[in-house]
Amino acid sequence: MENIKDAEITLEPLSSDDVEAFIADNQRAFKYGALEEFGMRDDHLDADGEIISRKTIEKSIYSPGNESYRIVFNGRKVGGVVLKIDRKTNRNHLELFFVAPEEHGRGIGFAAWKQVEKLYPQTEVWETFTPYFEKRNIHFYINKCGFSAVEFYGEFHRFPANQEDDEEEEEGPSEMLRFEKIMKRDAFGAE
Repeated sequence: MENIKDAEITLEPLSSDDVEAFIADNQRAFKYGALEEFGMRDDHLDADGEIISRKTIEKSIYSPGNESYRIVFNGRKVGGVVLKIDRKTNRNHLELFFVAPEEHGRGIGFAAWKQVEKLYPQTEVWETFTPYFEKRNIHFYINKCGFSAVEFYGEFHRFPANQEDDEEEEEGPSEMLRFEKIMKRDAFGAE
């Protein structure tokens, strides 16, 4: 196995000829987390047996203002990231982030996140969501990357409706955590 300290992690813009592999890799990584937690009894899978639908991934990749990258480790594509960048507010959103399950625990995700931060130094706040059951993700965002859990969506606090998605059925887990990482503060510690 390669040593992450000797390897270079890079982010390469997602090319149109790699979209199908990106979608498949993303679905495999998300399904791995759900199956690891719940086994085959998981009721979070959609009709196609996926925790995250192709439609959701495509929407994320192709939404205006979003930027998609492949995480590359020693020349191999080992993950991906989709970011929603708001150049007016500098409040940016991590839409999708995944590392191939066989690469977990090697520091690839953290090194890739550091590359994201370097690419967008103007960011004042990063935001992301993860399902409540994704303990690996929760650990990663809080303990490794410096995010804070700021909101929990569930039975008693519903996720706000997205106006443009009202006609679409809800996808994914009904219980989610929202995380923020404040990057820039003024001299007095305020955002």
